[in-house]
Amino acid sequence: MSKIVLATALCTMALPTQTLAAGDPAKGEAIYNRCSSCHAIIKDGEVLVKGGITGPNLYGIVGRVAGSENEYRYGSERLPIGMFTDDMIRAGEEGLVWTEENIVAYAQDPIGFIQDFLDDETARPNMSVKLKNGADDIAAYLATFSPR
Repeated sequence: MSKIVLATALCTMALPTQTLAAGDPAKGEAIYNRCSSCHAIIKDGEVLVKGGITGPNLYGIVGRVAGSENEYRYGSERLPIGMFTDDMIRAGEEGLVWTEENIVAYAQDPIGFIQDFLDDETARPNMSVKLKNGADDIAAYLATFSPR
């Protein structure tokens, strides 16, 4: 392998890349009401998109370590079926950082996503709602509220 090809390959591997989801932010905004029953988008105390408080604030979600939203109580909260909800914190501690791509996968199957990520069939996030259509659009919409 030539030095130029090798140097190019090494530089390419060293560059941080984030491929953007193929979603449409305008479509995501139109279907966000499913998310807003639990989630709001709030920046520095200003409500940008009204929503519930049972889920974490989604402002800045793209690029955020999972389970690290300061205002949201992830752990030590019991669900009716008796499960602790701190698996999202554990996923963050094990390296899960939200990207548009993994937001899409999570929105389509939150429980399966966390179980796969943690390699733990007993793991559970707080969210169990599966978004059959539009997950890529929701991810693209949420990315508009996140620093790039």
